[in-house]
Parts: sequence; C-alpha cells; structure tokens
Amino acid sequence: MKTDIVINDQFWKRYTDLIRKEMIPYQWDVLHDQAGISIDKERDDQSIPSEKSNAIENLKIAAGKKEGNHYGWLFQDSDVYKWLESAANSYKLTPDESLLNMMDELVLLIEEAQEDDGYLSTYYQIERPDLRFRRLFESHELYCAGHLIEASVAHYKATGSKRLIHVSEKFVECIQTHFGPEAGKINGADGHQEIELALIKLYEVTGEESYVDLSSWFLTIRGQDPDFYTKQLIENKKKGLSTGEIPSINLKYHQAHKPVLKQEEAVGHAVRLVYMAAAMAEVAAIHKDQKMFKAARKIWDNIVKKRLYITGGIGSTVHGEAFTFDYDLPNDTMYCETCASIGLLFFAKAMMKNHVDVDYAEIMEKTLYNTIISGMALDGKHFFYVNPLEVDPESSRKNPGKSHVKATRPSWFGCACCPPNVARTLTSLNQYITDVVDNNLYIHLYQNFEGSFELERQSVSINMTTDLPYDGKTKLTVYGVQKPFNLRLRMPSWSSNIECKTKDLNFEEINGYLSVTIDSDKTIEIDFKLPVIEWISNPLVKNNLNKVAVQRGPFVYCLEEADNGAHLHLLSVTQKGVPENKSDSTLGKFIALKAKAERKIIDKSWQNNLYQSDAVDKIEETEVTFIPYHLWANRSLGEMRVWVNKK
Repeated sequence: MKTDIVINDQFWKRYTDLIRKEMIPYQWDVLHDQAGISIDKERDDQSIPSEKSNAIENLKIAAGKKEGNHYGWLFQDSDVYKWLESAANSYKLTPDESLLNMMDELVLLIEEAQEDDGYLSTYYQIERPDLRFRRLFESHELYCAGHLIEASVAHYKATGSKRLIHVSEKFVECIQTHFGPEAGKINGADGHQEIELALIKLYEVTGEESYVDLSSWFLTIRGQDPDFYTKQLIENKKKGLSTGEIPSINLKYHQAHKPVLKQEEAVGHAVRLVYMAAAMAEVAAIHKDQKMFKAARKIWDNIVKKRLYITGGIGSTVHGEAFTFDYDLPNDTMYCETCASIGLLFFAKAMMKNHVDVDYAEIMEKTLYNTIISGMALDGKHFFYVNPLEVDPESSRKNPGKSHVKATRPSWFGCACCPPNVARTLTSLNQYITDVVDNNLYIHLYQNFEGSFELERQSVSINMTTDLPYDGKTKLTVYGVQKPFNLRLRMPSWSSNIECKTKDLNFEEINGYLSVTIDSDKTIEIDFKLPVIEWISNPLVKNNLNKVAVQRGPFVYCLEEADNGAHLHLLSVTQKGVPENKSDSTLGKFIALKAKAERKIIDKSWQNNLYQSDAVDKIEETEVTFIPYHLWANRSLGEMRVWVNKK
C-alpha cells in the first residue's frame, strides 16, 4: 500500500535541521580529512585506527585517481555510504543544490572505484585483491555492499537518478556469481549481517525477486556449517594466501553457531544480531514464511523480556559489543551502542510487516526518544558510540574496564559507524509512524505530520497535530473519506488515561490500539495523560535492586551532576517528581522533573577510614532535578545516572 508522509513536528524538525545544516557538512569534512578534529578511540585499544578517516581517500586510490595505501578499518567504505544515504534522505526532505553537488561528486567517485566485474571494497582492491571474499569472518565486503545498496535506494528515491542503482545491481551480479549452493561457489555468508537487509530494499524499488531469494539464502546458510569461516582460512593457507596464524573464531559473536531457525536467544555482537533478525522478519513477510517469523519472534522475546535496557539500549558488555545472559544489565560497564538501538528499531518495524503488535511500536518509540537521539549532541558534531546508564568521569578516565564509557561525546571515532547511522535514521522517520493493513490504518507514533494513505478501496488523508512528547493534547483531521475504514490509534504504555473528546465516535480497544470506524471526514481530539512513572526492575536484575527509573511520556529521565551536584549515588528519591517547564541556553525548552530526595552526608568520621562498624547515616533532605536522558552531557562534564536509589 502506498503511503506518503511529511513530518512537520518541531521536536523532530530540530534534529532534521541540525542534520542538514550541521551534521552532514561536518561529516563531509571528516570523511575528506578536512575537519581539523581529534578522532577518538572508542575504548583503550591501541590497534584502533584513529589518525584520520581516509574514507574518501581510499575510494580515490581504488579508483586510480591517487596512489597510496588503504587506511582504517576493513569496513571504512560504509562510513561514506551511510553519509550518502543520510544526504539523500535530507535532500528529499529539503532539496538543496549544494547537497546535490556533493552527492554527485561522490556518486561519480563510487562509479570510478567499482571494478569491471562489479566488485567494490577498497581495502581488498588496494591491498589484497587475491583475498576477495576469502576472509568472510572479518572482511565486511558484503556488509559494505549492503550499505552501498541502501544508499543507492535512498539516492534514487530522492533524486530519481538510477546511477547508483546500476552500481548496486552490478555488485549484486558479482555476488551472485560468487555465492550460492552451486558447485564451485562460496557456500557461506559475511561475518557481519547487512547485505540481507539491503537486498530487500533493492527488491522494493526494482521488483527483482532474486534479491529476496539471495537475502533468504544468506540467512539460511548462516550456521549450517559452523566451521565455514575456519575452513576458508585453512584453504587460504594451502593456496599461499595466508595472512598469519589462523585465529579462533567465536561463532556466537557472528550468530553462526547454529542455523538461524534454531536460534532462540540474543547472543553475540548486538548490531549483527538485530540486523540479522530484522532481515529474517523482512524475508518472512515477503515469503509468508511462518517458520522464519517464529524464529525471529523468539529472538525478539528474549531481547525485550530479558536483555533490554529501560532506554532501549542493547548489549551488556564491551567484550564483543555483545549480549551476555538473561537479566545481566549493568549500568556502568554496558555497551548500548547507538547502532544497536537503530538496529532494534529496524527489527521492530520489520516485525510489524508480519503482524501489527503494539509491543513493536512501543520499542520503536523507546529507542527513538532515548538511546538513538542520545547518540548525537545538540551541536550535531559530537557523538556517543556507547550510551551508558551510569557515568562517573573519573571511572571512565582511570578504570580500564570503563574506557568505552565516555562522559562527553567525542568528535568522531576510529570506528565511525554510529554518527552517519544516526543521520540516515532520523532523516527517514516517516516510515515508522504508520502502517496500512487491509482496510486498517494504524498510527504507531504521535507527532505532527500530514499523510496520504492507500487503503483497500480508496485514498484518505490525515493531518495530525500534537503537543507530544511533552503534553498529550492531540488532534487528527481525516479527510477524503469515501468509504468506511478502521483507524487504529496506539494506546501508549506511558499514558495512565486516554480521553477522547470527540463524543460521537465509538472506540474499542483491539490489541493495544483504540479502533474506530471512520465513514466520513472527521476531526478527532484525544488527550493523553502523562503521569510521572517510577519503573522498577525484575528482581533478577541485580544492579537495579531498590532503585527506580523515571519516565514521563516517551522520555526516560536521568540525574545529572550539573543539576544535582557530585556523588549521585548518595541520593535517594523520597517522592515522585513533578513536571516543571525549563528553558536552557544549550538544551532549549523541555520539561524537567523536580523530586523530593534525601542525600547521605559524608562526615568527618570517614576522613581516614575505609570501613566502620558503628557508623550512623546522616541524612539531609534535598530536592533533585531529572532531565530527559537524551539531553545529558550537553552542558558540562559530570556524573549521570538513570537508575536512582528509592527510599
């Protein structure tokens, strides 16, 4: 069903304007090594390449326009492709001649860098052409191909040009030549899932069903032979293509430890996992494959019921940027990579294509309003790779186990996957707001938008205006109605009461949505009540015992040192917070929460004592200020925590 949505929401316009005016030009300069910045290692690891980006330079060398060596990670090309996708998305929202010129320059460079047979991966073109597709556990060749494909689709939708579509089709032909079940072909998948998602997008604009079949094959071949990656390396050694000792490969890290249909829990590298699961859901929807969908649902349930942070973050450990085990959700050593939350957003939307479920919509909203936008500063030029729930700057500086937990957002990373990923995601929000299923129009997310929707027998339009995310007054005007259809409005979990002020309509609750039959043009007014919620964790989450996390509307809140002083662990909330309008020169206008609390006093008796047996707590009453989590670390260096002691 065709859908056309234009977002005119002030909250999100702040971000899309920031991306267009600041982030995209800034990232262009970074990729060209012209930004004059210091690039950060995402953790204490001297092997991380952080002298420069060199991403554009690598393409120029591969294209024969310059001489030199490849620099950066094997997947450095993907930074360029994600930038291009975000630029195309932004251009579609707001056409800009200078942005079009930048894209044209990049498209030409990509065309020139592509080999005659369609292959394109700058590291292997420049340094080791003899190892093309020969080290799939780490090469990221198909991962980069996937991001090229997604950029080509976005570029085509924004400009109408098929130049990059042709590049992608040529690359896919190359992949089809080398991969498959036939004798003599490579019978395995890339170590980092992404091509599987991208092939679906290419199918959607070309109608070429072999792309879906290839995506499905890459999914089903994963884990069929757990020794595949090692066998490749052994064969390389026999052929004299060795690059050193054969490493021990962690198959769970790659989700290659068993076939995808038999995987029942979230394991390994978090981004890889959710990209894979999202592709499983996409293929399941197209092929009507219930086995694939049920397998994806098992992974989904394990994440959201036992391995998900309250902010929508996933990934409990820096080691492998990975999931660990059920209820293991440490707040100060977790990973919660920005890209992982973006992948979870993709996963939720893909699951929705099989079956509309309010739980998927809740997760889409949770990730968007919390962890994803936390990944970028309000200046558009600083970024989080890791999104912690508890930070002490001194620990980040001095504890090697917390070197990945940054107290401020760096300008760029040696592994720069997150900054352009945020940009491409936030410039494509219109695809997450609604769904049309048969004669039902679902509204999942509440923001100001205008949209036209093709239902079973007609086209209808909707104009939504809302005071959300900070206040619940919402109005929908439905027009162009010729025949009855069902409008279904999500009932948010954060709203204690939903008051419909349009009295002549009969609503009923269906699976978490308010459903009403619309048979003529209507204006519907709804008021969502936004109470302050104090969440508590499952008792098996050891780190959160006797603590609460505070939420109002879609926002999870946090305490920050800038408002509450140091040693946040000494504070205990005694009463629920009360909303208070705030205006800050850096943060802008938002709603804070003021709450009564107690602070434990460190008196002189502790001056030369590490332990005492007869110490008596001294307490003073105080007041604390909570701010929305996504706004933290924009003002000053200091502590932060989401889970707060509750008396």
